[in-house]
Amino acid sequence: MVSTRGRLDAADPTERSGSWAFGGADSVVLYVHGLGADAESARDQAYTARLALAAVTGEETGTDAAAAGDAAVGGTRPVIGYSWASNVDWGPAKETADANAAPLADWLTAWADEDGRPVHLFAHSLGARVTGATLRGLAARGRTGVLASASLFGGAVPDESVGADGRYGEAIAALDAPVYSFHSRNDRVLGWVYRASDRTRAVGHGGLPESATAPDGYADVDVTDLVADHYSYVEPEAGCVPRAVERLGLE
Repeated sequence: MVSTRGRLDAADPTERSGSWAFGGADSVVLYVHGLGADAESARDQAYTARLALAAVTGEETGTDAAAAGDAAVGGTRPVIGYSWASNVDWGPAKETADANAAPLADWLTAWADEDGRPVHLFAHSLGARVTGATLRGLAARGRTGVLASASLFGGAVPDESVGADGRYGEAIAALDAPVYSFHSRNDRVLGWVYRASDRTRAVGHGGLPESATAPDGYADVDVTDLVADHYSYVEPEAGCVPRAVERLGLE
C-alpha cells in the first residue's frame, strides 16, 4: 500500500506498507479507490482487484500473505493500493482528490526512475478525479511516459471533463499511454446520486457525451452487460476486469 492519509502536508506525503518483494513481476497495477474508503477498506479493495486479476489471468494470489493483511502480494502482477482520505463528505472528498495529484505524480515519477516496471493504473469512482488531476500534473512536468495505461471504472467525474476540450482532455491526449473509461448504465449511484449531487452526468455512467470529442488515446468501453452496480466493477467473476485485461493485453 501507498498512503497519504494524514500526510498531505508532510515533506514526504506518501508512506509505504505491506510487502514490496515483487520478484519477477513484469508490471504492476496501481489501484486508486473512490469515495468513503477508510484505510482498511482501501486495502480490501486493492486486494479485491488482485483477486479479480488473478481470476482472469490464472496467476497465484498469495493467499497466505493476504490472510496476514497484505494487499499487494504474490503472483506475477502485483497490485499496489493507493490509499487517500476519501472517508469524508462529498465536497471535501473532491478537494482531497485534487490535493492527491501532486503526491501521486511524485510517486509515479519516482517509481519510473527507480524501478521502471510498467504501471497500469486502475481508478474506481472518485479515484477518477485523483487520476485526472494527476495526469494534468504529469503533463505539466513533461513526465507523460510514467504510465503504461490508465483505466477508469465507474468514473465519478463529469462526462465532458474527459473530452478534448474538457478539464482533463489535454492531459489525456498528452499521456504516452491509453486511457479507458469503463462505464455502465446499471450504475445507479452515478446515474442518480452523483447527478443529483454535482448536477452533471458522470462519465462512468454513460461515457463521453456525443457533443464532445474524444482526445487522442481515450476510449469508452461500455460494460453495462457485465457490471450490475457501482461497486461491482472490479469484483472477481462479477465485474469487468476480464474486458479490461483484454483491452490492456495483461493476459
